Amino acid sequence: MARAGRQQTEELTPRSARAEMTREISQRHAGERGPLLEILHAVQAEHGYIADEDVVEIADLLNLSVAEVHGTVSFYHDFRRRPAADHEVHVCRAEACQAVGAAELWAAAEERFAHREDVEVREVFCFGNCALGPSASIDGRLRGRVTVDDLATAESGWSR
Repeated sequence: MARAGRQQTEELTPRSARAEMTREISQRHAGERGPLLEILHAVQAEHGYIADEDVVEIADLLNLSVAEVHGTVSFYHDFRRRPAADHEVHVCRAEACQAVGAAELWAAAEERFAHREDVEVREVFCFGNCALGPSASIDGRLRGRVTVDDLATAESGWSR
């Protein structure tokens, strides 16, 4: 019954161009075995992130609850819920890096970039670069033995 109500609403309210594209992408992958992750990756590749309206469209097309799709998006760190920042600083917080100063590096990164909306600071649990810890990825480039000074050097190359 709820589905019929949604269909009636859809007839009255046209989908956005984004929702149409998301539905098209979803339909391309819907016949695959376990298509949800493939659809989410394809939607993010198209739009840059997965918006609430994408979650609703995907759930509807796959006959899943919105909670199931949202749960998948929020579980995997590869999926974004908002547009990407201009710059990304990902600091390893795994044990090997923690043993050589990652906690301090993480705190310094959070403090240094807290005021900048164009920088996203995220924690990662292992880059596989353990021998060169603490490790970080700055704008997609993996670095080893990262220091607070390295963060300052990277920032100095970014325009404000």
